[in-house]
Amino acid sequence: MENRPSVRIGVVGYGHLGKFLAEKILRDGRALGLTLAFVWNRNPEKLKGSVPAELVLSDLSVLRRRCDVIVEVCHPQIVEEFGPRFLARSHFMVGSPSALSNPDLNEKLRQAAQQYGHTLYVPSGALWGGQDIQRMNDSGTLKALFIRMSKHPSCFRLTGDILSDWAEGEGRRVLFRGSVAELCSLAPNNVNTMAAAAVAAGALGFTGVQGEIVSDTELSDFHVVEVEVTGPDGFSVHTVRRNPARLGAVTGSATYNSFWNSLLGELPAAPLAALSVFNPRL
Repeated sequence: MENRPSVRIGVVGYGHLGKFLAEKILRDGRALGLTLAFVWNRNPEKLKGSVPAELVLSDLSVLRRRCDVIVEVCHPQIVEEFGPRFLARSHFMVGSPSALSNPDLNEKLRQAAQQYGHTLYVPSGALWGGQDIQRMNDSGTLKALFIRMSKHPSCFRLTGDILSDWAEGEGRRVLFRGSVAELCSLAPNNVNTMAAAAVAAGALGFTGVQGEIVSDTELSDFHVVEVEVTGPDGFSVHTVRRNPARLGAVTGSATYNSFWNSLLGELPAAPLAALSVFNPRL
């Protein structure tokens, strides 16, 4: 471990997940070969007392810190605005992969990765079996993919008003069923798991992978993610993942460690835990 070069990580966003990652790197990173290069947040006041002042980045457009991996954990808009700039300097892990449902941005990021010789990654997050889906896709055996995400209505952040009238005790309500491309526009902060699946299933893509979001007032302690994979000759896999989550929480608690494990895949000689969107070295 002493001979392993330190991997410098920049964290963009300081919500619950960004705070978790920054604190984890500060506390445990040294033993794992990780160093915190910087933390940026839209409101820098939130960083005071939690992040050392010398590690606070005030302006993303002036990025002069040496960094090996930049991790975005805030909003798809940041991916759109700064993603190509990040890839010009380092590898880039997109924590809001719903941004990749925009085909123009998706292509722009892939071109930047190729131009600068860096890799664009998507963390597995709450997606169970993402690398298996990616292997089926790469071998040409993936025929269909469907994902259902069920949460308490307080956990959804939707762009429309289809859930504005929810009431306790109403039970289960299907909010939307359609392509993941459509869902990314409707619920960009809630369907990153679906977006990661669309990345893994590249041949189907965001328009080919189907998804459904369900509001359920009975789910006060969990988010439920169901994945149905279809292959050739009647092959299929159906998984159900219950991710512990507090009322109102967009992200389930198990996703934090899953994201961390994806990041550890960036260590030299470590197995890659994230999904590679584009790697010019392959």
